[in-house]
This record gives sequence, structure tokens and C-alpha cells, in this order.
Amino acid sequence: MKTCSSPLAHAAASLVLALAVTAPAHADQTFNLKISLWGPTTHPLYASMKEWADSVEKDSNGTLKSTLYPSQQLGKAFDHYDMARDGIADMTYVSPGYQPGRFPIIAAADLPFMINDAVKGSEALDAWYRKYADREMKDVKLCVAFVHAPSGIHSRARKIVLPTDLARLEGSPGGQHHRFSGDFPRGHQRPGLCFRGP
Repeated sequence: MKTCSSPLAHAAASLVLALAVTAPAHADQTFNLKISLWGPTTHPLYASMKEWADSVEKDSNGTLKSTLYPSQQLGKAFDHYDMARDGIADMTYVSPGYQPGRFPIIAAADLPFMINDAVKGSEALDAWYRKYADREMKDVKLCVAFVHAPSGIHSRARKIVLPTDLARLEGSPGGQHHRFSGDFPRGHQRPGLCFRGP
């Protein structure tokens, strides 16, 4: 049995499976999914979603089409969860950290030194969070929860090597503005993909 570990493939499988349940009743109709991404067309997620949308259209013989709306065309990054909930988009890219305190369970992914490998971390986060997604994100259907590769701190002002090098700098990790006092920044949450529920 061949398995796939790609988070996007899991999302695709979930969506296709969910849509396949209703396909016979609507086999003669064409559906257009509105997919909203807050990143620009140059973001790697855009290319992945475009490839996925094209494959779904091909596999459905053209009955499931998608229109991608990048660069916050349908709403600000902050609003993407609510856009999925309210039906503004059928599928959205959500970064829970843009609304601190609203999604405290998935915030556990932000505990320091928890994730150092994006693939393994994404698999673990997705498997763990599925037990809680229906409670914490009850208004939408979670397709996949994932993390990005560990990132660094970049500065034109000075070289950052130690936490104390952050003193008196400002930045925006996870969409939250911080004035660093030499401590590690807090509150950067992991993104997830959601689509509107039934």
C-alpha cells in the first residue's frame, strides 16, 4: 500500500473524498471552488494550490473547477477563518496566529523547540490536532494543519546570534508586532487550511 506524506496531498484527498460523497447527485453540474490565499502569487503555497486545483479539475473531468484569489483579494489575512465560515470562500489558508487567543489549542504548536523538521512536524501536528479541530474550529472543516520549515531572524540593523541581540529591535513574527527586550518573541502560530463545512 502506497502512502503519501505531503500535507497538501492530505488536503486534496480530504476535499476530493468529501466532494465525492455528493458527486452522483450533481454529476451533470459544474462547480467552481473559490480558494482564497493571503499570500501573493510568488508564495510557494500559491503554486502548490494551483497545481492541486488543476489536478482536481482534470480528475473530475472538468466538473470541479477552482478560482484562486491570492494577495488578500477577498479579505485580509486576519479574516480568512471567518471567510471560510461565512462562505465568502470555499477554501482558505488560515494562520491562527493572526488572532491571538482565539485558537488556544493549536497554539501548543508554538511551544519552544517543539518542531525542527517541517515534514515530520506537519505530520505530527496534523495527526494530533485532528482530535481537537472539530471543537476549536467547529465552523469549518480542517483539511490539513502544517508548519513551515524552521526560520531565522533577519536584520539589516545588526547580526542576530544571541537572544540579547534582539534588544531594542522591532519585528512582526506571526503577524504580531513586537518590541524585543532580549527575550524570545512569543505568539507565533502555525497555519492551517480550512474549507467551509456543510
